[in-house]
Amino acid sequence: MKIGIIDYGMGNLGSVVNACRFLQLPAAIVHDPLALDDCTAVILPGVGAFGDCMAHLQDHGFVEPLRAWIADDRPFLGICLGLQVLFSGSEESPGVEGLAIFPERVCRFQLPSEYKVPHIGWSRVHQAQPDCPLFAGVPDDSYFYFVHSYCAAPQLDHSAGVTRYGTDFTAACWRGELMAVQFHPEKSQRHGLRMLHNFAHRLKTGEPPDGLDDSAGN
Repeated sequence: MKIGIIDYGMGNLGSVVNACRFLQLPAAIVHDPLALDDCTAVILPGVGAFGDCMAHLQDHGFVEPLRAWIADDRPFLGICLGLQVLFSGSEESPGVEGLAIFPERVCRFQLPSEYKVPHIGWSRVHQAQPDCPLFAGVPDDSYFYFVHSYCAAPQLDHSAGVTRYGTDFTAACWRGELMAVQFHPEKSQRHGLRMLHNFAHRLKTGEPPDGLDDSAGN
């Protein structure tokens, strides 16, 4: 088993790699799309602008391989911008096509003045689909760490988790072996580490894990 953490020239690779090392997961950075052939699963992390992300993915040759990977229903975990690029586009980068796995567009927060944008900090995630494998052993309405100015509206068919920050938005997506989160699990202490553990454990067994050492993330 090998989890490929995709390096396309931008993203929070360091924190994701460190979290995987802490959990002793068989993860390695992938610089070349051809290396995906040796991977059991992939993690697509991301920070920055939607358009820059798609340009870097295209320049590094990852766009079509990722679309094919997801179409084949192979294990995939998107983090933050790695969730947003699954959509058809974003208000942040007009005219730039996303991976278009989901037809909706990502929009900038339109919030009352008392809410700051970007949304930075800890917010609760309601488990709209509690049977999502990422949520195994994670209490409903647990807090996770967010940093973003754009978000996807909740959709009944693929929104596994929903957060309210002045408005409801998609905090987690799930469809088959495709999973993605708007928050940063690698920065979300125990519950975030639990999600990464759940993702890796599912690769081995196809079932939720029995447990995770309580020391993780403390």
